[in-house]
Amino acid sequence: MTDAYDWSAIVDDLNRYLRLRSIPIGMKLFETVEEMEAIPKIRRPRAKHTTDQIVAQARQLGWTVGITMSDLIGAQCGAVIGLHPQDEEWLAGTRQAGVWYKTVEDSSAKQHAMDCVPYGRYTAMAVSPLTANRLNPPDICLIYGTPGQMIFFINGLQWTGYKKLSFTSVGESACADSWGKALKTREPALTIPCYAERRYGGVADDELLMAIPPHYLPKVIDGLANLAKNGLRYPVPPYGIQSDAGAGLAVSYADKEKKA
Repeated sequence: MTDAYDWSAIVDDLNRYLRLRSIPIGMKLFETVEEMEAIPKIRRPRAKHTTDQIVAQARQLGWTVGITMSDLIGAQCGAVIGLHPQDEEWLAGTRQAGVWYKTVEDSSAKQHAMDCVPYGRYTAMAVSPLTANRLNPPDICLIYGTPGQMIFFINGLQWTGYKKLSFTSVGESACADSWGKALKTREPALTIPCYAERRYGGVADDELLMAIPPHYLPKVIDGLANLAKNGLRYPVPPYGIQSDAGAGLAVSYADKEKKA
């Protein structure tokens, strides 16, 4: 694994193969506030925000933004990224009971199911566009895309060293399934963004979120390049629901069938 990345080339390639609609960004946790505040051109919030809003400021406005727990509106946001303890009060889930879940038992079960960064090590977090090259490197990258873009991203990841990917959804608080899970496990994490991400973070109705450690991205791009050589490119051209599929499939598979 290397810490040296050509972010301009990586983002150019992602846009070439996937035609992304928003800025790919990085997220990084810091043990001290001073480390976070030392990032060049870091912005600090002047109001209370959700983490979703902070992420959106980076991916939609191109800002580099740093936060501590005092900048966040509540414990739910902070607990996911390890800035607030996942203590008994938080795990009880009383705040969401009767709102998203019928009983406090259901709400508490959701809290226990969430993937969160363990509390105690980190005191700050920052997000920044990958091409700004200010996080050197980020802990994870956040890439938003349509389902069509995301399946191509996964296909690129699976081009070599194939592994079946499984993704989760806790429902509301789905950031635990994306950046929470990726920060905790250092593995790719795709999810359907939740209500809060769409209401406060401006996530579009057709967007999914992939959170992924940066060392996977060159592998994804290499896979996308090889798929493109095979004629498998985004966007997928519709073939027609009543057409004879044989001619279309023959473009990719005819030679394989002859050899078999």
